[in-house]
Amino acid sequence: MAELGRRFDAARPDVVVVATPHNVHISGAMAVIIAGRVAGELPGAPSPIALDSPVDHELAIGILRAWGRHGVPSVGVSFGANDPLAAVAPMDWGALIPLWFMGGRSNPPVPVVVIAPSRDLPAEDHIRAGKVIAGLAKASRRRVAFIASADHGHAHAADGPYGFDPASAEYDRSICKLVRDHRLDELAAIPIEFVEQAKADSWWQMLFLHGATAEGWSAELLSYEAPTYFGMLTAAYKPAKRGTSSRPRKRTARRTRAS
Repeated sequence: MAELGRRFDAARPDVVVVATPHNVHISGAMAVIIAGRVAGELPGAPSPIALDSPVDHELAIGILRAWGRHGVPSVGVSFGANDPLAAVAPMDWGALIPLWFMGGRSNPPVPVVVIAPSRDLPAEDHIRAGKVIAGLAKASRRRVAFIASADHGHAHAADGPYGFDPASAEYDRSICKLVRDHRLDELAAIPIEFVEQAKADSWWQMLFLHGATAEGWSAELLSYEAPTYFGMLTAAYKPAKRGTSSRPRKRTARRTRAS
């Protein structure tokens, strides 16, 4: 994460979009936080970990409207004050942790847009949503960073809250391979039943990521670890060099569990 932070600072983004699995959960719709700020803390940390970040309201509304134009079921969400610009929405740990390393502690903090997937919606809707965000970023004169906050299998340890299931390690190996091989297009072929068995919180945000980086981007897997009951992966995406392809020779995706 420290390395991602260094690369983030070097890219000098004007705004950062964070897709998190741990914010609001809305049946049948993706969410865009349209409050004026998001703020939160991580209880129980050895040292204080708390952030208060301004929301880029213009981009948040832009994403919400563009999703609507492209048929992505979505809603805007605020919290507390009836005037969204005066409201402060909770910043969940899925957004707080990556922002702690990427933009949240800058002076001033990098403005953010927090979005949440919908597990009721199919993979294609999430991929389309990511493409829409990439299109808005490309049309903008500002530098827009995108963070897919995605913790993976949660059943790596028998004494963890979800128990042990070998599907977690199998799922995590699959995801590592897809990132290394630049094959996020195969995410949609992973059966949802397998994702659920692995207790993964990553599939939906990575579909966003695939949509946003499907054309002209290359990936570098920086780290994978499962030190407790859940797996964590960090990867950096950047524009591919001109004249090179970010994807290997096409091959047919099979609707089976990769290993």
